[in-house]
Amino acid sequence: MEQPDRIHLRDHIVTAEIGAFQSERGRTQRLRFSLSVDLRDPVSGSADHVDRILSYDVLTQAIETALADQRYNLVETLAEKIAAEVLAHPAAARTGVTVEKLDRGPGALGVTIVRDAARVDSTAQVLPVSVLVWDAPTATPQGPVIVIAGTTPPARDPDASTARRRIALLAADQAAWALSEGLALEIAETRTELEAAIRDRRPVVWAPARLAADDEAAGTTPASLAFWLAARLDALRIDFALPDDASLPTPPAGLAAQVARAAVL
Repeated sequence: MEQPDRIHLRDHIVTAEIGAFQSERGRTQRLRFSLSVDLRDPVSGSADHVDRILSYDVLTQAIETALADQRYNLVETLAEKIAAEVLAHPAAARTGVTVEKLDRGPGALGVTIVRDAARVDSTAQVLPVSVLVWDAPTATPQGPVIVIAGTTPPARDPDASTARRRIALLAADQAAWALSEGLALEIAETRTELEAAIRDRRPVVWAPARLAADDEAAGTTPASLAFWLAARLDALRIDFALPDDASLPTPPAGLAAQVARAAVL
């Protein structure tokens, strides 16, 4: 039987409070983590696209989420929680988790578990983000904000041909790159890049062509792209910079994000 493709994280060291002994309470110690994940699909099918593989950020985030969940007495319990966080990702088929204490003896003391199904609950991930549609903010946004260029020319007839729609999205990318230079912000083209920025609570400018090209529901206008992206990222709000006499775009039915006018930056 052919072995599945596997990704790994090795020798990741974090300082945390853990342990059942009284001498371990109220003080931190070094923990070393090594994780491996068997993938459901081979990496050869990814077409070199980062959104089609399990990101290494999933592994480090699983450790961070597990440590934030509670104070642990046992590394075994911590390892189970990390495994559950990894297996919550649909691309993960099986995971091995090693957790070691580095400061309790002359060597590393720890446990290794292998799981193909979670034995404890994972933590629901909430990545609060807002979307800002604006052509030229006068100041750099702060926090987890995704900026979309606000004057992207729409396709003249979006239903006429795929080519015209892609040309419109490439124009949106050009506007995004120009905006990112003006604001000194990074560009994000993939969902993986967007989610990493949200977790790091840093603003980015979205270049939409790579994500939106294959879904006609995304449209080509700044408003339609903002609604489409906000729905997929569960954004809290969408702010539009508009002239005083312009109406807010009407969101599609079911969109949870609050739609508002942008405050002056």
